[in-house]
Order: sequence, then structure tokens, then C-alpha cells
Amino acid sequence: MIVIIDYDVGNLQSLQQGFSRANMETIISNDSDIIQQADVLILPGVGAFPDAMKDLKQTGLIPIIDQHVANGKLLVGICLGMQLLFEASEEFTYTEGLGYIDGTVKALNIPYKVPHMGWNDLTVIKEDPITCTISNGDYVYFIHSYYVNTSLENVIAYTNYGVDIPAIVRKKNIIGMQFHPEKSGRVGLRLLQAIKEMIR
Repeated sequence: MIVIIDYDVGNLQSLQQGFSRANMETIISNDSDIIQQADVLILPGVGAFPDAMKDLKQTGLIPIIDQHVANGKLLVGICLGMQLLFEASEEFTYTEGLGYIDGTVKALNIPYKVPHMGWNDLTVIKEDPITCTISNGDYVYFIHSYYVNTSLENVIAYTNYGVDIPAIVRKKNIIGMQFHPEKSGRVGLRLLQAIKEMIR
């Protein structure tokens, strides 16, 4: 069972429709009993890091997510949800994240338009089941003003927009995508389907 965590952040219906197009059934829920039964948890997110962490804490679900991770089950963060997987963010004010992956979220201080909004190509630097169906040069859709500064060992693929931006990260059973796979056409659908293959 794939559960999209509902903590009042982001367009959950759009993400669920993306999974549906990839022939994957999902449940949107903030019910602790349902979330405890999940094989895969999807942590979405749109907006500001401090607000998202506040809303997530208010659900009381963080200990359940912690246990899910400790049990070796897949946790997938998407866009802001990926950023929440890290230790902290400097967005507006220093805010601690979930701390599953080492690294800090920083502002895009670049000579290009911010937010970074649009299609950019991926450079895959590690073989991984999550990227087995995509290739270097495939384009995905980004919308963000902050990016993760993390060790290269956590990075599966990156894009460049004035700076190298980790686009897909992974640490054991924790995966993050800075872009929106549900808005990324066939490439995004293949990435979502790769998640399905990983739980078979």
C-alpha cells in the first residue's frame, strides 16, 4: 500500500493523479493506523519549509514516519517533501528538518531567475533502481527557490541551474526528488513506476 501523507501542504490530488497515470493505487491520509500499514510513504510538499515542518509536527505523525523508516520501508519525499528529509533549512529562519539525510537547505543565490521554474535535464551519476528507467538528458519539471546542500554520496542525479542542484537523492530506504514527477511527463511516470518495482 502506498500512502501519500496529508498534512495540509501541497496539491495532493495532482500527485495522486500522477500515480494513477502510472497505474499505481495510492491513498491520501493523515490517519495514523493507515500510515502504519503503508509499504511506501510519500511525503509531498509545496510552500515554505518552516510552515511545512510546523504542520507536519502538528499531525503527530513524525514518530510513525520515524518507525516506518526504522523498519526499512520506503519513504519518498517530493519537492519540499524532499527538503524536509534533511537536517535543517535556512529558508526565512533556521528550522530543523526530519534529519534522515545529512545536509542543509539553502537559497538559490544564482544569476538566473528565481524561483527555478521549468524543465531541466538530469545528469545521473549513480546506478540505482529509482533511475533504471531514465537516462542522462531526460527532462523533468522543477519549481523551487531553495536547494539541498548535501554530500555527493547521497546524490543519485543532479541538474544545473547556475549551481549543481541535487535532483534525486537516496540514503538506504529514503528517496527524494526535488522536481515534480507528476508534472514531468513520461519521464516522471517512469520514475513513479520504478517505486512500484522497488516494493515488489
